[in-house]
Amino acid sequence: MAYYFSEPSHTFSEYLLVPGYSSSKCIPANVDLKTPIVKYRKGVEECPISINIPMVSAIMQAVSNDTMAIALAREGGMSFIYGSQSIESEAAMVARVKSYKAGFVVSDSNIKPDQTLGDVLALKEATGHSTMAVTADGTPNGKLLGIVTGRDYRVSRMEPSLRVEEFMTPFEKLITAPKDTSLKEANNIIWDHKLNALPIIDENQNLVYMVFRKDYDSHKENTLELLDAHKRYMVGAGINTRDYAQRVPALIEAGADVLCIDSSEGFSEWQKLTIDWIRENYGDTVKVGMGNVVDKEGFLYLAKCGADFVKVGIGGGSICITREQKGIGRGQATALIDVVQARDEYFEQTGIYIPICSDGGLVYDYHMTLALAMGADFLMLGRYFSRFDESPTNRVVVGGSYMKEYWGEGSARARNWQRYDMGGDKKLSFEEGVDSYVPYAGALKDNVGMTLAKVRSTMCNCGAMSIPELQQKAKITLVSATSLVEGGAHDVVLRDPSRNTAQ
Repeated sequence: MAYYFSEPSHTFSEYLLVPGYSSSKCIPANVDLKTPIVKYRKGVEECPISINIPMVSAIMQAVSNDTMAIALAREGGMSFIYGSQSIESEAAMVARVKSYKAGFVVSDSNIKPDQTLGDVLALKEATGHSTMAVTADGTPNGKLLGIVTGRDYRVSRMEPSLRVEEFMTPFEKLITAPKDTSLKEANNIIWDHKLNALPIIDENQNLVYMVFRKDYDSHKENTLELLDAHKRYMVGAGINTRDYAQRVPALIEAGADVLCIDSSEGFSEWQKLTIDWIRENYGDTVKVGMGNVVDKEGFLYLAKCGADFVKVGIGGGSICITREQKGIGRGQATALIDVVQARDEYFEQTGIYIPICSDGGLVYDYHMTLALAMGADFLMLGRYFSRFDESPTNRVVVGGSYMKEYWGEGSARARNWQRYDMGGDKKLSFEEGVDSYVPYAGALKDNVGMTLAKVRSTMCNCGAMSIPELQQKAKITLVSATSLVEGGAHDVVLRDPSRNTAQ
């Protein structure tokens, strides 16, 4: 006979947090959102990898590329670069993230001296960068002959055909530094000479790196940015249960800090075979998240396999249609509560704390605080991040409004058969995701700042100044359908502030 759960499963919208006592010191500015992302012996050692805000971006083509990873790491979170692309392409994205914030940046705007002002303007349009290295062969590591910045030319007074060598700042007038210069020394040179950029060259005058003043300013502005021991941005990467023997080495070589097996359903031997291979070849040095699961049994299986973190959620994503296609899944809140309880019991028995990632079902900002209060250590978001400038999709106009394209990994557009494969043909037999649009929301920084302001404020209402404290103190209530209506604006006529009229 089939097993029947005694209670119906619930979503986050069916719960509310009940306020607790808040001291005068419990203000949003004092709330610490740092959280572990991989397993460790809690109370005995420090977690080897933590993130400064509890947000990671989903392993999706429409969400997580290197641009998103850099923007999110700057705010203190982590992206997991999508794995449904070639091994070489994914590894290149990881490498670009790791090189971006070394302070020493490989120049991506380079031009030859015999090119023209027209070429300079076209390159500026393509990259958005006004500082360009002039190298003998136009490559990032060619012999440095000069620099072009916006101060070197005036479009209104110069012909587009004018050669770069005629208006560039030549090498003889540049301030440069040798390749063994430390980042601190480079920044001192920049400040002493009032530079915007400092070329780093080798003994043959070949360009090695550029150090930019704006990166120093960015670090001062973004105090929570997520950096590794070498002051590089941290980044995760998705893998699958098929080509891991080729993909994992390439991602590790590129510098990936954490890996995550991307699968629609993680309670399977395919995941065990994958992590067994990784442990055999790399031991515990490579950190690997596993999932997704929705109950205690699934969690314990992955915990015993050696998961560094476990993702919870099946069918709750905004573009996921697994539940209606296959009838598989569970209400996200109930799934999270069940798995967290299993995680806590496992910790009591073993002393090993395995972080939980809540993946899917997070529709509103307050859902994030609820998920954290229910025991999630961090949250994986797809739709949320897909709306921003930094996501890799096109911004389009639909019905007179700006939208961003957004599609699921189980859609025909993504063709990510590895995520849904169970040993069959190398194709999607049917779709488990849709192709859609989401309202364009602007820059990641502005939106994440607003969301986390809400999270911190709600935590203070609960008397908590950290995520672990929230999980200890939170009081959570299940609400009725009538209470849900009561929770929003009701029984009033809303004003349209733009027209000063009623809506």
